[in-house]
Amino acid sequence: MNNSDIRIGIGGWTYGPWRGTFFPDKWPQKRELDYAASKLTAIEVNGTYYSSQKPATFAAWANAVPDGFVFALKASRYCTNRKILAEAGESIARFTSQGIVELGDRLGPILWQFMATKRFDPEDFGAFLKLLPASQDGITLRHAVQVRHESFLVPEFVALARAAGVAIVYADSTDYPAIADVSGTFVYARLEAAVEDEPAGYAPPALDRWAEAAHAWAAGGAPEDLPYVADPAPVTPRDTFVFFINGAKVRAPHGAMALIERVSG
Repeated sequence: MNNSDIRIGIGGWTYGPWRGTFFPDKWPQKRELDYAASKLTAIEVNGTYYSSQKPATFAAWANAVPDGFVFALKASRYCTNRKILAEAGESIARFTSQGIVELGDRLGPILWQFMATKRFDPEDFGAFLKLLPASQDGITLRHAVQVRHESFLVPEFVALARAAGVAIVYADSTDYPAIADVSGTFVYARLEAAVEDEPAGYAPPALDRWAEAAHAWAAGGAPEDLPYVADPAPVTPRDTFVFFINGAKVRAPHGAMALIERVSG
């Protein structure tokens, strides 16, 4: 593994308070993605959660970023915000067939995020995982699930995710329980506990800690100070994605850049 296998970024690139704090003064709004991609190595797209996009839009995003940059896409809420997940097949197919393959090698993981009220139903959740396609139009798809209810804090959930080859999102959150068990071929972490009092959202010692965690994940290990509910996964190098998102959003780009500097140093 090398540092290019650790990608670090933020959620989206259109946010008013970033103008003048992250983006230079008077920077053209239509070129904000270009600028963000020059400073970061990944972006999690939230807009795909709320509405579908045109194939040309995905192609334009791909053309705006350098080689090695990736987009993680948050899957449509119509796939995950439902009583019976096993019935999400049509919505999942609609999401993956909307043109995301136009991103090509800029396509990172797909994030399937569940409501905090969604409880773990082994049979139904297992059926949902089986609906996630391994590829779309010849492009391999990688999937990550973010669950936010304490009922998922059981080895059975980790076993289901591992059997499906799906990553469990580790979220550093002050509001929801965290699961750090590695379950897929990659690691997906969301750092959601930033505070505005810190210029980078997280204090320098915390950023040092996350840099160590990123290196551990990329090398195939598991950071010792995180919460686990199952036995460790086999040690094997894994692509690692870390996003500064939610929390003090205005600080997110600075947190991501600070972590990139630490990981690359």
